[in-house]
Amino acid sequence: MKNQFLEAGEIVNTHGIKGEVKIMPWADSPEFLCQFDTLYIDGKATKVLSARPHKTMVLATLEGVDTVEKAMRLKGKVLSIDRTGVELPEGRHFLADLMGLTVLDNATDEELGTIEDILTPPAHEVYVVRGKGKEYMIPAVDAFLAETNVEGGYIKVNLIEGMGE
Repeated sequence: MKNQFLEAGEIVNTHGIKGEVKIMPWADSPEFLCQFDTLYIDGKATKVLSARPHKTMVLATLEGVDTVEKAMRLKGKVLSIDRTGVELPEGRHFLADLMGLTVLDNATDEELGTIEDILTPPAHEVYVVRGKGKEYMIPAVDAFLAETNVEGGYIKVNLIEGMGE
């Protein structure tokens, strides 16, 4: 069962004196977060009056937040989005949907473990897979990902020497 609401970023600071907030997006790009008219703070819908990318961050004006003092109260709050209506490009998935998936070796169908963590360095994600006393670090690139089946609860990977410890 996929969660309808997904954590999408954190308010890390204020910007200016009119209540604008600086958001660190937990997405591929700040532009992704800018497309939402509504964000959720503590489960409560909050209308986005304006949002624009600023370097790797998003600067946003939220309804009801019109002073720097009100903006300061939101610092450290996690923002969520409603996945309903979000169209991801073909072959892209929300990271939250990949967590806990069973990982199978594409060559043998042997179960390697489950996705326990997803690292997000600049180049591409890396899936941290744990199972049977082993840990695998699998770069999320086409060469290693044979099949991703979120509905089926698994992914199949092509392993190479040195991926598992």
